Amino acid sequence: MKDMDRTVVEASAQFEALLGSVNEAAAHPTALHEVEGDVFRALLALGRTLLIHFLQQKGVGDGGETVSLDTGEILLRGEITSRPYLSIFGEIDIERYVYGSKEAPLDAELNLPEWKYSYLLQEWGLNFTTKESFQEAGQTLDQILGLDLAVGTLERLSRKVADEVAPFREDLPAPPPEEEADLLVATVDCKGVPLTRAKKTSSKQGKRRKKGEKKNKKKMACVGAVYTIDPFVRTVDDIVDEAQRKARALDRPAHKRVQAELLDDKESLFASLALQVGQRRGEPLCTVLFLSDGERKLWTLQKQYLPEAIGILDLWHVMEYLWKGAHIFHPEGSSQAEAWVGQRLEMLLQGKVGYVIGGLKQMSTKYALKGTKKKTLHRVITHFYNNRAHMHYDEYIAHGYPIGSGVAEGACRHLVKDRMERTGMRWTEDGAQAILDLRRTYLNGDWKEVTTHTFIKPCQG
Repeated sequence: MKDMDRTVVEASAQFEALLGSVNEAAAHPTALHEVEGDVFRALLALGRTLLIHFLQQKGVGDGGETVSLDTGEILLRGEITSRPYLSIFGEIDIERYVYGSKEAPLDAELNLPEWKYSYLLQEWGLNFTTKESFQEAGQTLDQILGLDLAVGTLERLSRKVADEVAPFREDLPAPPPEEEADLLVATVDCKGVPLTRAKKTSSKQGKRRKKGEKKNKKKMACVGAVYTIDPFVRTVDDIVDEAQRKARALDRPAHKRVQAELLDDKESLFASLALQVGQRRGEPLCTVLFLSDGERKLWTLQKQYLPEAIGILDLWHVMEYLWKGAHIFHPEGSSQAEAWVGQRLEMLLQGKVGYVIGGLKQMSTKYALKGTKKKTLHRVITHFYNNRAHMHYDEYIAHGYPIGSGVAEGACRHLVKDRMERTGMRWTEDGAQAILDLRRTYLNGDWKEVTTHTFIKPCQG
């Protein structure tokens, strides 16, 4: 009996056995979930048999005594060799002719991956790693498929595929103009990622850490987002009420695209934001807004890469400074502190930044502040003074502009914190950037396109 005939018989026997077990279960009191589990495991075994049958039909890739490469090189046919292939149904061996030292025409025809792990298994494993730790992702695959992918394997896969994300995103077309809103917003924030410390040299091994020195350190991931949104006009009272209740008006962004870079200079992120803004500004040109906190470097890069944007200092960042000022004069949690913040917030929203700064200076003198309190109030005053060009909230409110960077903060949480800051997690820079790239692909809804157009190549035939 030929091998193909054997696999047909085996597959038929497996199916008949499965059908018989279902009929047997139906004749007795049996929990449905138990039947479900038995059927699934039997289908995995049947799937492996069918893959083997498919490969037997494809043959061993015999292209004749010689094959010619695109380079003009002619290779002689060698022996039939076997290579492992780990599919979602389990591991199988693929036998095929090898030409020269390593060319196997069947590998190209079947679009086999560089490693033994099938592209579908890679996709599933990486999909899990965007949401959970490598160890948890491996455990999930083991629970579902009975396949144990080691942590190191998933880490290497993540880096390999992440290398293809940047070229992919550069080729992404702009969203359809009819689906865009009227305001185009770029926003930036930063979030720390815990990194492993470099290993010490042998002469320093065993040395105790100094007091306050941690085993790990953090590096800031610069998180950015570009989206469009319709104007949303509110009154000063509306915004003050939201702030006092610590509630935020819901952003309704269209085609939000997020990304994060572990960078020292942050320029790559801004270059990417500028490219997206240029693609999405449309005709006629729509209004561009830039929302961020008070970090000077971010505003310097905004002037360089997004000079057309109206800069807006994130109101929720401003609130943090107002509360710092309030707690100089009133206890935390007190109604007095809340009233102090509310009064100054209302003035800021009315465009009276100068009055707020002047009032704080007078309070510093009136209360003869010293030491820590004086330094804290000075930082608050300096922050408002340095950012006053981006605090024209009365104008922003009148035009219905967003004045809070909730989208960027949400990206910091969903893109970075939820995956990168779980208990005990420590990252190398390359490993962290790989996961950030994969996670942004998932959150932006580009997962299928990336896996289709990057590491899955068209079949040859």
